[in-house]
Amino acid sequence: MNEPDAEFAVEGDRDVLPKEEQHIDLSDPNLSSLILRLAIPSVVGLSINALQQVVNAIFVGALGAQAIAAVSMTLPIVVLLAAAGQGIGVGTASLISRHLGAGEHLEASRGASTALALAAPIGITFTVALLLNLRGIFVTLGATPTIMPVALDYAETLLFGYTLMLLNIVNGFIVRAEGNTRFSMWTMITAFILNAVLDPVFIFLLDLGVRGAALATLVSQIAAISLYIAYFTKLRGIVLVRISHISLRADRIRQLASIGAPATMTSILSAIAVMLLYWTAAPFGDDSIAAVGIAVRIVTIGALPITGFCIGSQAVLGFGWGARDFARVLKAAKFILSMTIALAVAYSAAVMIFARPLVRLFSDSDKVTEIAVSTCIVFHLFFGLFGIESFVTTMLQSFGRARLSAVVSLARQGFLFIPAVLLFPVVWGFSGLLASQAIAELGAGMIALFVMFHQFAELRRALRHRNFKSDRARGLT
Repeated sequence: MNEPDAEFAVEGDRDVLPKEEQHIDLSDPNLSSLILRLAIPSVVGLSINALQQVVNAIFVGALGAQAIAAVSMTLPIVVLLAAAGQGIGVGTASLISRHLGAGEHLEASRGASTALALAAPIGITFTVALLLNLRGIFVTLGATPTIMPVALDYAETLLFGYTLMLLNIVNGFIVRAEGNTRFSMWTMITAFILNAVLDPVFIFLLDLGVRGAALATLVSQIAAISLYIAYFTKLRGIVLVRISHISLRADRIRQLASIGAPATMTSILSAIAVMLLYWTAAPFGDDSIAAVGIAVRIVTIGALPITGFCIGSQAVLGFGWGARDFARVLKAAKFILSMTIALAVAYSAAVMIFARPLVRLFSDSDKVTEIAVSTCIVFHLFFGLFGIESFVTTMLQSFGRARLSAVVSLARQGFLFIPAVLLFPVVWGFSGLLASQAIAELGAGMIALFVMFHQFAELRRALRHRNFKSDRARGLT
C-alpha cells in the first residue's frame, strides 16, 4: 500500500471513511450502463440550469424593456465569472477521477479541498473588484442613463452571491468526478424550483423588481451550498473535503490550472463569439440580428445534452486512465464517442428538416423567419462534428493532456472562428457571416478527428505494451 492510501486507511480506522455503498462503482464492468447512469443526470442537471435562466428572463420580462436590457447587460459579466468556476471545476474533476482510479483517495481529497480553498478567495476578490468598478463596466457595455440604475440594482445584489455560485460550480464537478451525478442533478433541481417559486414573490409580491430576481437567485445558491455542505459533512462521498487536506503546493495548483485554463478560455470565447456574431450582423439590419439570435439559441439548445453527456461520463475515462486500464478506457471512449456523434447528427438533421416550425416558435415575422431558417441550416451543416469535438476535449481533460485540450477546445470559438467572422462578412456580406460559423465548425472538427485518431493509436500501443509485459511475466513464472 502506498503512503497516501496508508494514511487514508488510518483515517478509516477513525470511523471517517465515506459511505461508498451510496456511490456508483466507477469500476463497474458494465461500461455502457455505467456511463448512461452517470451521463443522464448530468444532462438533466445542465438543462435545468439553462432553464433557470429562461424562467428568470420570463419574470423579469414582465417588468418592461429597461429591466430586460439591464439583466441582458449583466449576462456577459455572469458568463465570464462562471468561466472561472468551470476552469477550476474541470481541473479538479480530472485530478480527482485519475487519483481515484489509481486508488489514491487521499490525493483526490487533497485536490478537492485545495480547489475549494482556492475558489473562495478568488470569488471574494472578483466580487470586490467588480463592485468597485461596476458603473464603469456598464458604461463600457453601453448602458443608457435609464438602464444604468436598474442594471446596478440587479448586478450589485447578484454579485454578493458570486462566491457561493463559484463554490457550487466546483462542488458540482467534485461530486460528479466521484460518480455521484445524481446528487448534483437533484441539487440543481432543488435550486431551480426554489428560484422559480421565489421569483414572483420577490419581484411582484414584495415589489423588489429586478433586485428581487437577483435575491431569488442568491437564496437558491444558498440552498445549493447547504446541500453540498451536508453531503460532505455527512461523508456521503468518496472524497473527503477537509481543512487538513488543503495542500497549496505549487505543482498541485499548476496541475489544476493547466487543465482548467482551456475550459475557462472556451467559456470566455463562447461569450465573445456570440457578441461578435451580433456585432457583424448589425450592419445588415434588426431582422438579421434577430435571425442570428434565434439560430444561436437553437444551436445552444442542441449543445446542452452533448456537453452534459461528456461532463457526466468524464469520471469513467479519468478513473480508467488513473488505473492504467487502457482496454477499459478505449472501450468507454468508443461508446461515449458513438453517443455524442449520434446526438449531434440527430439534432442537426432534425433542425435542418424542421427549421421553419422551430424558428416560428421564436418569431412571427416573415422576414426574420426567412433569414433565420437559412441561418439555422448553415449553422447546423457540420454540427455533427460538435459531438466529436466535445468528446475529444473531455477525453484529453480526463487524461490530463492540458496543451492538446487547449488546441481542440479553443479552435471552434477561438482561433478559427474569430478571424473568419471578422473577415468573411466584409468580403461576402451576410453569407460570409454564415460561412464563418460553418467553416469554423468544420475546421475544429477536422482538428478533433486528427487528435482523436492519434490518442486512440497511443492507447492501443500502451495496451499492447502492457499485454506484452504481462505475457512476459507469466512466461517467467
